[in-house]
Amino acid sequence: MSRIGKLPVAIPAGVKVSVADGMITVTGPKGTLTQAYKGDIDIAVKDNEVVVTRKDDEIQNRSFHGLYRQLINNMIVGVSQGFSKSLLINGVGYKAELGKNVITLSLGYSTIIDYVIPEGIQAAVDGNKITISGISKEKVGQTCAEIRSLRGPEPYKGKGIKYETENIRRKVGKSGGKK
Repeated sequence: MSRIGKLPVAIPAGVKVSVADGMITVTGPKGTLTQAYKGDIDIAVKDNEVVVTRKDDEIQNRSFHGLYRQLINNMIVGVSQGFSKSLLINGVGYKAELGKNVITLSLGYSTIIDYVIPEGIQAAVDGNKITISGISKEKVGQTCAEIRSLRGPEPYKGKGIKYETENIRRKVGKSGGKK
């Protein structure tokens, strides 16, 4: 039995979970999320919790068991609390500005990069810190990864865009001429 899949997911007050026709719908104070699931997994809503079970012990069904339980948990947390990640910009002349639904980034290239914020995602820029938030953990993570990939951190001076909790392993530069 999956260690993660067998755990029930508690439904907090104000959140409504419905399962019908291969779709899970979670509605809460921050919005609504839906997720399709495979037919070999059974999802039941009982006594303010969601229980995920599988029909047999095939390898793929065992994988889906824990996956769908965690996806449901992320949906419930998203519609009740939301998710947030922060990025830090480090480098001389590197900066970010927030427009209506565009983040304008100056990252040392000859051109300025305009990143269009996806629907359902909110962004905030405070100096050299970009905060991305939303109800979908997948969209928040993907948006942060796309912004970070525009100028990843380099190991010598640490210039670039990194996650706030990320540690960059520094390398030692050249140590003078040959002797």
